[in-house]
Amino acid sequence: MANYTLTYSQGVDGWVSFYSYYPDWMIGMNNYFYTFKGGNLFRHNTNNQRNTFYGAFEDTQITSVFNTMPLENKLFKTLNIEGDAAWDAQVETDLQTGGFADTTYFEKKEQSYFSFIRNSGTTPASPSEYPLRSLNGIGKTTSINSAAPAAVQVNYSISPLVSIGNIISIGDYLYYSLPPSFDTPILFGEVTDIIVNLKGGINRLIVDSTIPSGSIPPIQDPYSLYIKNSVAESHGVLGHYCKFTLRNDTSNKIELFALETEVMKSYP
Repeated sequence: MANYTLTYSQGVDGWVSFYSYYPDWMIGMNNYFYTFKGGNLFRHNTNNQRNTFYGAFEDTQITSVFNTMPLENKLFKTLNIEGDAAWDAQVETDLQTGGFADTTYFEKKEQSYFSFIRNSGTTPASPSEYPLRSLNGIGKTTSINSAAPAAVQVNYSISPLVSIGNIISIGDYLYYSLPPSFDTPILFGEVTDIIVNLKGGINRLIVDSTIPSGSIPPIQDPYSLYIKNSVAESHGVLGHYCKFTLRNDTSNKIELFALETEVMKSYP
């Protein structure tokens, strides 16, 4: 277990921060803060290099919670950082696995850094992801041509029509489930093409089943469903509250003033 130094603030009358340094002794003198470690004396806050103590660097982390209207189910859609730099963000709720926004996802808009929250899905998906909005059903297939495992042809009926729909996109993940219960999704592969030409008799997905954990169905007519690519899509995270952790891994000075999120009520 790592050791930390806990600091107290008289202004808020509480314990406010954990620091990664863990000295043998500390003392304040002549407006400077000194610590002793391994027989050496260190004076803090004397150079521009941040987050480095006793020659070891640690990133900065801030953890708090959005808890507006705690009795209502909500979708937490975005993060907006009021500051001079973007941070890596991880979020988690009481109703699903959580979400994230990498530093590179943030766009600078009017001196703030804005990003959509992406779901922290896994591939294959875990059972906790099955109720999410990112999962959608299609229907039973009519035939599967698996001669080329990296480009499997998955065909659907035209009459009666099994509509593939316009929500599915290239890069999403196709799953199948088998009779008699049809209640256990199994990863098929990644969708690489969508070909719908009803007049030409084509209603088809092209799937790469060679991805890790991908598999070709053992029957021709399993039930199929898909899960949206979590990086490409931003459905938000569902929960009564949203706990967030911000991280930055720079040794330069960074100022953070506020963090806000766009929230909308979820209607089952």
